[in-house]
Amino acid sequence: MNRFDYIRPASTAEAIAAAAQPGSAYLAGGTNLLDLMKVGAARPARLVDISRLPGLDRIDWQADGGVRIGALVRNADLAYDERVRGTFPAVAEALLSGASPQLRNAATVGGNLLQRPRCAYFYDVASACNRREAGSGCDALGGENRLHAILGWSEHCIATHASDVCVPLVALDAVVELQGPDGPREVALEALHRLPGETPADETALQPGELIVALRLPAEGAASARHARYLKVRERTSYAFAVVSAAVCLDLDGPTIRKARLALGGVAAKPWRSRAAEAALQGAPASADSFTRAAEMALAEARPSGDNAFKIELARRLIVRALHDALAGTPQGPAALPASPFAPPIGASHVA
Repeated sequence: MNRFDYIRPASTAEAIAAAAQPGSAYLAGGTNLLDLMKVGAARPARLVDISRLPGLDRIDWQADGGVRIGALVRNADLAYDERVRGTFPAVAEALLSGASPQLRNAATVGGNLLQRPRCAYFYDVASACNRREAGSGCDALGGENRLHAILGWSEHCIATHASDVCVPLVALDAVVELQGPDGPREVALEALHRLPGETPADETALQPGELIVALRLPAEGAASARHARYLKVRERTSYAFAVVSAAVCLDLDGPTIRKARLALGGVAAKPWRSRAAEAALQGAPASADSFTRAAEMALAEARPSGDNAFKIELARRLIVRALHDALAGTPQGPAALPASPFAPPIGASHVA
């Protein structure tokens, strides 16, 4: 780990001023950044500790039924908030499917949005990685890449975005509140993360020194609270990133789908929302044929980036499964194995 300066500002304004200096990085829970620093994949010259900034750890419900979530709210606190679980159940389900309880107690909502790629070549400083060092190449293209992107990738980068909770948040039209040297602004979460193109090192739309201060979920997403699911296929049953995940929210009018929301995780460098699949479901009967057609549309542009063609069919099947599960209704409580399509019935013990 390289030497660095450590600063603990007393206010958001002080934090932004400190982070505007080149080589700075914000530190909150540190569950991703510290790992990267230990292996040399991240080498900030100064850490700006925002973990104790006042006013950023609140969950505030708006008069219209939407919610504003401070960037320093812990993942565990958000997942177990009863009103969040009742209003935006897919968000809680996604949070509980990520990492371990210990990490959920430390990780913050803002930090979760800014997770770095979990590509092994990104972490290995001896490997070529265009995200870590622009222009160095991408060793993943000819290496171990079965878990890499099938949508939106380029010959410069085939990494995927690791967050679970970003998938339902994108489906629910979440908005990110930012503050920076040029003042406050807002950006849709769907636009926060960038596809690699020719410049994969430009991972987000953040400007230098900008700080995520909050996340807002509009009230409209609550219309699908009774028919919302997040499902995740992983290589082991706990503490693993998604091979493929899907967030589905259905607003039903009897047997007809009034509105659908659908996003995928583990398939691209950003959470992947399928507007085409949503349009195909709107006004259609909530049937197996409609679900299969939507899944085909969602993966119509998918192509392997290596030894991962299986992920295309896996994603199609997971979408169909998630739509059927959403149609059946949101669970009344968290499953023993949250977000898994193989989870036992609600209330079953996961301890042998």
